[in-house]
Amino acid sequence: MERKFNKQPKLHIRKGDTVSVIAGDDKGKTGKVLEVLVAKNRAIVEGINIVTKHEKPSAGKPEGGIKKTEASIHLSNLMLVDPASGKPTRVGRKLNEKGKLQRYSKKTGELIK
Repeated sequence: MERKFNKQPKLHIRKGDTVSVIAGDDKGKTGKVLEVLVAKNRAIVEGINIVTKHEKPSAGKPEGGIKKTEASIHLSNLMLVDPASGKPTRVGRKLNEKGKLQRYSKKTGELIK
């Protein structure tokens, strides 16, 4: 019987991947994925989608001020960069020798870590 709850969707991007932005203000930039928000289908990418936040001074942080930080970006606006060629590629899945699903680059056909 198949599980109905606690099923994580299979995403084409994981933490630590290098991705390229294909849509939005940061189109054409690349960066490393810091965090993937599975429930929201979003990811936080290093150096991409920078927003400014105003921080009020408090007892813990008396300096306060304006901070720049990365905001999340939707996964549909990201494309994995192929480790072999260094170009953006689509991602597929196929079974490896051990019978586990493994991601592979559709451009070169090579397995991705």
